[in-house]
Amino acid sequence: MPTAEPTTTTPRPSGQPVASKWGLLWETLRAQRRNLILGTLIGLVWTVGKVASPLLIRFGIDRGIRDGDKLWLWAGLIAVAGLVAGTFTAFRRFYAFREARWTETRLRERLFGHIMSLHIGYHDRAQTGQLMSRSSSDLNSIQMFVVMIPITLSNLAMIGAVVVILFVTDPLLALLALISLPLIQVLGGRFSKAIHPAVLAVQAEQAELATVVEETVGGVRVVKGFGAERVQSRKLGTAADDIRRESIKAARIRAKFLPAMELLPQVGLIAVLWFGGNRVIDGDLTLGGLVQFNVFVALLVWPLRMIGMTIAFAQRAAAALQRINEVLDVDSQVSDPDHPVSLPQAGGERPSDGLGAVSFHDVTFGYEAADAADSGPVLDGFTLDMAAGESVAIVGATGSGKSTVARLLVRFYDVQRGAVTIDGVDVRSLSLHELRRAVGIVFEDTLLFHDTVRANIAFADPEADGATIERAARLAGAHDFVMGLPDAYDTMLGERGFSLSGGQRQRIAIARAILADPRILVLDDATSAVDPSKEHEIRSAMSTVMDGRTTIVIAHRPGTIALADTVVLLDGGRVVASGPHDELLASEPRYRDVLAAMEAPGESTGDGSTSDATADPVSAGDSP
Repeated sequence: MPTAEPTTTTPRPSGQPVASKWGLLWETLRAQRRNLILGTLIGLVWTVGKVASPLLIRFGIDRGIRDGDKLWLWAGLIAVAGLVAGTFTAFRRFYAFREARWTETRLRERLFGHIMSLHIGYHDRAQTGQLMSRSSSDLNSIQMFVVMIPITLSNLAMIGAVVVILFVTDPLLALLALISLPLIQVLGGRFSKAIHPAVLAVQAEQAELATVVEETVGGVRVVKGFGAERVQSRKLGTAADDIRRESIKAARIRAKFLPAMELLPQVGLIAVLWFGGNRVIDGDLTLGGLVQFNVFVALLVWPLRMIGMTIAFAQRAAAALQRINEVLDVDSQVSDPDHPVSLPQAGGERPSDGLGAVSFHDVTFGYEAADAADSGPVLDGFTLDMAAGESVAIVGATGSGKSTVARLLVRFYDVQRGAVTIDGVDVRSLSLHELRRAVGIVFEDTLLFHDTVRANIAFADPEADGATIERAARLAGAHDFVMGLPDAYDTMLGERGFSLSGGQRQRIAIARAILADPRILVLDDATSAVDPSKEHEIRSAMSTVMDGRTTIVIAHRPGTIALADTVVLLDGGRVVASGPHDELLASEPRYRDVLAAMEAPGESTGDGSTSDATADPVSAGDSP
């Protein structure tokens, strides 16, 4: 049997919306048309086996039993027909399920690729549970419908063959047997219209339940920390009740239509038995002919029931496709340019040697805030020039836009006015892959994956050798504690790395950025979760890593800030002061006020310890 080949799915380019909810499925199925046609042909062979059995039964009764003419032959032919039908039933179901799974896989890859291509602003607003529901239960609904496509086609072929044979054999008896078919079609149409909105509502409520579960599990430490288990349980109960309510509505609709759709084919069977039986008694029809008619009508019962099931699956698939299209029809506001350019390359030992000049020119940017009273710009006329290899610390009050600078540099968002350049190239002219390989970021909120320490450090370069991984870990001050773990670098970390302390997670994240060897390094409050007693170890490693590499340091601890060549103070969305750390301490009251506010006594460092800084920022920063 030919096997389907896996395909590499790329996100749909912006500006190319899916024509319709069924257009998405049709587009996917066209790529599988060869195997779908083969599956349909197998179904036709199955149809031949099923249809041949009643004909052979008639001859077996009328000739083999009544006339004594080679009964063994007719019995053998019936057995062969049954063997063909049984064998090709297995092939038919295999191909149906295999192609359905490939359809599900291709759609999942396409959906996942598109979700990954969407701008960060979309993910800021989207619910993770909703996206998970579309990627799992909705795609499963589509898979269940695709399974029915080749099966339903072969069922329709059998229905057509049986109808033709019945009318050729005895038109009047055939009319009685099939009199219920028009009613079934009418009921099927009404059922389809009634069930679609009910199924859509159920799937929407399932997504809401997934959101509650995802948020509760992901934030279990917050839930337990506030003793809010009952609060989340009530939320879950409400979501579960909503699913039950909508499911009961859908069940009532099915209970209203499906019994009639299953009962109507039996009417034909009863009519054939009564009218045909009388014709046999009168001698107008052979016993074999009556048995053939009854077997054919019985053969129609299950395919006609399957049509009702297919309609129900189709409505679930339509609702699922509609929800998936809601995601696929979103165009990313940040995408690759049509004709990307490349960054200039250096001839040194490292890709970053002699490169990494960064410039923010008159940048204005504000986040979308539809529900906020004031959605003014976070950065307004922000200008900053950094020479290659220079390190700059960005300091400002909470909400002043420090982290926004890093996000604009890697194009998590695009500037609304002005430009950001790297080595003279506008970041909007670069491919996103090249840009984000050129800039390494260590975020304040550290995310580690459920994988080994080795794999987490080598995240940007899975093929990195052990020596390279160990060097990155040593520079980040992580090697010693990693060697103390049960399996050292092969130790499996728990979800999000919560099996490590906050400081340990941050050092792994720093090692991950070091291994990528970017020309520009951004440390977004990267020492916030590190115990102050250990911070000097990481500062020493950071100093080594920053040497000769363009570095943006976003920090609130004076010792970390002092590592930078220059400090810039943000206020009102722009630079209001700049200079060496010591000079700003001595000459700029606003700088001292910001440091004092951020280094308040007893401030948590993020890993359970408290800061030993005092309200006097000068003394705290004397010994970087």
